[in-house]
Amino acid sequence: MARLTIASLALGAAFLVALTAPAQACGTPDSICTVASGEYRLAMPENRGGTVPAVVFLHGWGGSARGTMRNRAMMKLLSARGYALIAPEGLPGHGNHGGKQKNWSVRDGATYKRDDIAFLREVLADAATHGVDTDRVLLAGFSRGASMVWDVACHAPDLARAYAPVSGAFWLPLPKGCAGPVDLFHTHGWADRVVPLEGRSVAGGRLTQGDTFASLAILRAALGCRQRMPDRTETLPGTILLRHWESCKSGRIDLMLHPGGHRVPKGWLPRALDWFEARLAEDAT
Repeated sequence: MARLTIASLALGAAFLVALTAPAQACGTPDSICTVASGEYRLAMPENRGGTVPAVVFLHGWGGSARGTMRNRAMMKLLSARGYALIAPEGLPGHGNHGGKQKNWSVRDGATYKRDDIAFLREVLADAATHGVDTDRVLLAGFSRGASMVWDVACHAPDLARAYAPVSGAFWLPLPKGCAGPVDLFHTHGWADRVVPLEGRSVAGGRLTQGDTFASLAILRAALGCRQRMPDRTETLPGTILLRHWESCKSGRIDLMLHPGGHRVPKGWLPRALDWFEARLAEDAT
């Protein structure tokens, strides 16, 4: 009985401590930031002065903002280069895909509870109050999150300074056209079978991923790129293929193909940041 009483007292004391402990402020990886339409997480760089640039990373279907923040290698690199990491939270059971997995309102013919473009605007407006420079934002994402990045780049190109989707493009029905200008750096695995370059049908054929090359063609037309073929190509070690459309009337497109499957390839983040900083340098000239 004495042991039970002691254990009960200890448990009660721990509960009281938990109740009285101050909540972590928005701006730490383990805290939750709230806006009218949902939640996000924010990790600010360790050493900063003034406002900072940011990478907004949209998780894949079934992922989470917490999972993004668990990528310590990503946070360490971003912090070292002076960037904040913003991880918006997809909405559980979003759309008519079934289940409770977190998802994004990608334009694929389904019906959704939330306009995620509006949600991302809310996130950035709130992040600005914590020291994020919203004129220096790279919107990136993986898989289903990457498809959301494509939708934002197409329909609301002013939301971020540039876009870097990985392993995801438009879904059917493909948009008839896109706004502009926009700078987009797309990355995809040559051996991807979850979101193949050509796309595939899912959910019993009710939903279909779009062809990545068709997505690129729609964006090239919107940007007034000089020709269908890239202006310049590169082959890098590790069988990395780079294709650049640089002579567009407004904006540019860069495509990186790697030999792997459905994943963010090693070295993607520093390459994406270098590309993004080149865009910021162009703004300064």
